[in-house]
Amino acid sequence: MTNPSNEAALAAGPDAVAAVDRLAERLSNARAALNAVIFGQETVIEDSMVTLLAGGHLLLIGVPGLAKTKLVHTLGTVLGLADRRVQFTPDLMPADILGSEVLEEDETGRRAFRFLKGPVFCQLLMADEINRASPRTQSALLQAMQEMKVTVAGESHPLPRPFHVLATQNPIEQEGTYPLPEAQLDRFLMQVDVGYPGRDAEREMLLATTGALEAPVPRVLTPEDLLEAQAVVRRIPVGDSVVDAILTLVRAGRPETSDIDEVRRHVAWGPGPRASQALMLAVRARALIDGRYAPSVDDVLALARPILQHRMALTFAARADGVSIPQVIGRLCSLVG
Repeated sequence: MTNPSNEAALAAGPDAVAAVDRLAERLSNARAALNAVIFGQETVIEDSMVTLLAGGHLLLIGVPGLAKTKLVHTLGTVLGLADRRVQFTPDLMPADILGSEVLEEDETGRRAFRFLKGPVFCQLLMADEINRASPRTQSALLQAMQEMKVTVAGESHPLPRPFHVLATQNPIEQEGTYPLPEAQLDRFLMQVDVGYPGRDAEREMLLATTGALEAPVPRVLTPEDLLEAQAVVRRIPVGDSVVDAILTLVRAGRPETSDIDEVRRHVAWGPGPRASQALMLAVRARALIDGRYAPSVDDVLALARPILQHRMALTFAARADGVSIPQVIGRLCSLVG
């Protein structure tokens, strides 16, 4: 009987196989460097790397003090990306993110407008507490996240490549916040919930971070390496069983097309086609991180919650009855698991 990994290698082609073998070790080193700095968040680190390899944006949800900001900065260092941080506040304006045109006068008295780039012109943008800014300011990121460019005064300006937005939200301080609209939530490839570390991890963190010196963060990859990895991800073959699992999972989450009674009763709106695209890319990226030549159904199940949970909404009656999105996604996963 033929080994499935050999079949995947044949389907990928010799160039893709060599690329996977070459990148897998470096990605493993990058993950190890992140785990050495961010304690007890192995799943969060893996999902963050999967998001970047898939070319997407990430929404991190967690209470203060869980190293969300440090994770973004450390990702920038390990991956060799130029990172910037913007603290979102109610008085933040779109120009504070995108940039603005200023009128300048040269020595001859000639006046002309010059565009001053905002902090969005980086490779890794941290949008800290993104839901504290007004909808107008939040929407300023929509074009950047989708089209990799910004338009100011009718002129388009391309963003650096690669470009990724990692946004954070605080789930417990909701006073004075503006919930992200569905159109913007859908632009995030994943929503990752950051929980508390375990006891052993927190002990290790205390010993490592309260001394006189902290271990330096190594640079493992370059932006060119990340772009190469993103290109390799799109060349990794996906078997029919994985494609069918993705379609079954996503389509069953839509009340209009679902055969599951709970979904029809509890879900107000379900995941769109962008969820299917996100899963296709993410399962490939997860396989690449593990040094595999093709993804499996297990990858679909592992990534279902972070990819689907912000692309679904419950009815009022479902929320009143104590139904949660993770419960619904668990029911969907039972169809393919």
